[in-house]
Amino acid sequence: MLFRGNKQFASVVGVVLGLLCAVEAAKVNKHKPWIDTTYHGIVTENDDKVLLDPPLIALDKDAPLRYAGEICGFRIHGQNVPFEAVVLDKSTGEGVIRAKEKLDCELQKDHTFTIQAYDCGEGPDGANMKKSHKATVHIQVNDVNEYSPVFKDKSYKATVIEGKKYDSILKVEAVDADCSFQFSQICNYEIVTPDVPFTIDKEGYIKNTEKLNYSKERMYKLTVTAYDCGKNRASEDVLVKISIKPTCKPGWQGFNKRIEYEPGTGSLALFPSMHVETCDEPITSIQAIIELETNHIGKGCDRDTYSEKSLHKLCGASGGTVELLPAPSSSANWTVGLPTDNGHDSDQVFEFNGTQAVRVPEGVVSSSLKEPFTVSVWVRHGPGAHDKETILCNSDKTEMNRHHYSLYVHNCRLILLLRQDPTESENYKPAEFHWKLDQVCDKEWHHYVLNVDFPSVSLFVDGTTFEPFLVTEDYPLHSSKISTQLTIGACWQGGSARMSQFFRGNLAGLMIRSGKLENKKVIDCLYTCKEGLDVQLPEEVASAVKVEFNPNQSSLTVEGSDFEAFDKVMQHVSYLNSRQFPTPGIRHLRISTTFKCFNEEVCISVPEAEGYVMVLQPEEPKISLSGIDHFARGAAEFESPEGVTLFPELRIVSTITREVEAEAEATEGPEDDPTVQETVVSEEIMHNLDTCEVSALGDELDSEHESLDVDLGQVQQRGLEMTSSNLGLVITGVNTMANYEQVLHLIRYKNWHTEALFDRKFKLVCSELNGRYISNDFKVEVNVIHTANPMDHANNAMVQPQFINPVHHSSVDLSGHNLVNAHHASVVPSAATVVIVVCVSFLVFMIILGVFRIRAAHQRTMGDQENGKENEMDWDDSALTITVNPMETYEDQHSSEEEEEEEEESEDGEEEDDITSAESESSEDEEGAEPEDQQGASRQQQLEWDDSTLTY
Repeated sequence: MLFRGNKQFASVVGVVLGLLCAVEAAKVNKHKPWIDTTYHGIVTENDDKVLLDPPLIALDKDAPLRYAGEICGFRIHGQNVPFEAVVLDKSTGEGVIRAKEKLDCELQKDHTFTIQAYDCGEGPDGANMKKSHKATVHIQVNDVNEYSPVFKDKSYKATVIEGKKYDSILKVEAVDADCSFQFSQICNYEIVTPDVPFTIDKEGYIKNTEKLNYSKERMYKLTVTAYDCGKNRASEDVLVKISIKPTCKPGWQGFNKRIEYEPGTGSLALFPSMHVETCDEPITSIQAIIELETNHIGKGCDRDTYSEKSLHKLCGASGGTVELLPAPSSSANWTVGLPTDNGHDSDQVFEFNGTQAVRVPEGVVSSSLKEPFTVSVWVRHGPGAHDKETILCNSDKTEMNRHHYSLYVHNCRLILLLRQDPTESENYKPAEFHWKLDQVCDKEWHHYVLNVDFPSVSLFVDGTTFEPFLVTEDYPLHSSKISTQLTIGACWQGGSARMSQFFRGNLAGLMIRSGKLENKKVIDCLYTCKEGLDVQLPEEVASAVKVEFNPNQSSLTVEGSDFEAFDKVMQHVSYLNSRQFPTPGIRHLRISTTFKCFNEEVCISVPEAEGYVMVLQPEEPKISLSGIDHFARGAAEFESPEGVTLFPELRIVSTITREVEAEAEATEGPEDDPTVQETVVSEEIMHNLDTCEVSALGDELDSEHESLDVDLGQVQQRGLEMTSSNLGLVITGVNTMANYEQVLHLIRYKNWHTEALFDRKFKLVCSELNGRYISNDFKVEVNVIHTANPMDHANNAMVQPQFINPVHHSSVDLSGHNLVNAHHASVVPSAATVVIVVCVSFLVFMIILGVFRIRAAHQRTMGDQENGKENEMDWDDSALTITVNPMETYEDQHSSEEEEEEEEESEDGEEEDDITSAESESSEDEEGAEPEDQQGASRQQQLEWDDSTLTY
């Protein structure tokens, strides 16, 4: 019983204990883990372990219970956090934070995120797991000195002046890509190059340790390196160039005194490497005046040297212009006696020395100018005597000394005298217009244009308008029938029949244009130079510098305060000559510079910079005229309304010949050294012409029976002009060679009395730039073919036309054209002469025919007799050897063919009218000489016997 009771007690106790254990188990995981609220950590960028303060430890009050009192892990919250937390001991709750990937301080130096700890729950399955609060973690990434210093620039340059010690010449600077202050800072710079008079400090400033000498060294090259505070050296050292300049002198540097200009190359920069040196003076502004001196070239500068009339037309002036000082020619010869500069490389200038003057022939200018009118002239005149000096004067030719109009200078004044013609009202009218001008006496060329629209008179000097300072009045002239005389260089005194008021100076381009005034555009065009200064301002400096030109662009003023912009403008100043064939020679250059300081006063004296532009000799063109230079035409063509074209296939070609350098490799020797050889190359170029003249050689043209004609409408349509005389044709105007070719193709020669004409010769010459370049003399000879009337002669082979003069006639001169005198040699045969010739010819023909028939009958009789004798006489020719010439058959055949050809030629003699008498005789002489030689040779060949077997 006792035993049984014990067993029951034990079971009860077991049940109670089980219930107690179940209650205790239900109360196991009652607490959350606990961690610190903030952590600070440090990690090196080349390591993954983070040192935390405080250490990462999670506590749980459920300890030491298994699971509930243990820490199973840490959880990190945040985006792209490169860290993880790992539990080292579950029971103690110790853990660590480490980097999941390689960290880069240069990309991110600090990281912040939150972390939680969690326990193991109530069992191995982690049921009822509890989490701690979130703690903030700050981690700083420590830098590693992985980068070396790098210089900001690849090289450094500086310029210093000799004899000075500088506190600082220039600064070099290097940077380091490391993220920390220690490793990213440059702690030291060092000059690697040994034994140089320079030092460098920790900030990178370089200075000289002694005064530098330009004569000793003009440039120093230094190698510099850098170190960061971690003692890493720069990956690449840097080169520093320090140039030494001689003692500073304010002014222009890099200025070449000689500048060569090759014609046709356009604009040439004059100062491409020039810059201004201020020597560190307190300068606020600079003014530079560049002057191009061209007064010794032509009429003050290089201009087109065409005739003044052609220049007016090129500038757009309409017709009506009369040139009073033309180049001497056959049609304008009143300037022949005046001395000139020959007008080749520059304009044709006429010199008046105080004793010379010329009279203009009547009809060149109307005796009374039709208003309005314009007078233009180029004048160079210096200070002279107090007498009047006349440029142009129209005065009474006889009896009286009245001046109708004149242009003269007096005491450095230009005066226009214009007396009015008689009118009904005898009131005072303006008669003299006075201008006081410095240009009249400065010995320089000036262009004067007077526009007269009475009573208004306008004067333009070099394109600038000047008003008269004095106008005097006078009565109109009295009515008179005395003719007037127009003179240049003096005034004709009709009462005493002598010249007076002589001019001393130079004149050129004197023109009168009646009925129209010259407009300002044409005046400016006439005065504008073809050479001058030019500048193309860069956009970045256009507003920083002020630039001004004078009217003819021979002077340029540059002013500004930005020295760098000023240098750029000066480097863009250029010389330009737009002429295809400019006048060669020197153009002097002068630069005057003014430096102003803060008080707007000139503080530095700068000497003038002088140089010159050498315009090289242009390649001279060779103008070649070519075509058919000898032809014959029937007389009917000469007498037709169209006439004969003189230059049907004329070609005008211009070429230049230049020497070029070619490199040729030496074929002999140890080394192939290149040698320079000069090669002459001819190139065809295009340019204008201004004159082509067709003249008759020999006798002058006789207007009664011959002429040179051209379609005037076609000439004018191409912008050309034509004048004609008994000497020939002259075509003028600045135009292309192609247009001149077309016009010359239209020139025709007519002759409506060709009976006595056998040939005519003409010469063509073209030129450019008022005779500066002249073509070859292209000579053309035309022959007249006279044809016979077939009714006059029955057989042209027997009768020679009487109007073709044989060469042996002494009255014929083939060197020129021939007009035979009708009294000495009648060209047209009379009727009686024709009848006599026909009868004699017929009689001769009958006699020849009879002799031929008698000879033929005699030959037939002799042949019959020889045939009969052959049968009677038998020769023993067994020992006789005869060699037959193989050419004998050919000679016989050839002689028979020649006889047939002679018969055909006698029958077709009427078709040979295209052969002139000269050609006929020359051909007869040649044909008569050759057959004799051939016949002699034939006969010699036929008489060759083989006598080897003959016995003597």
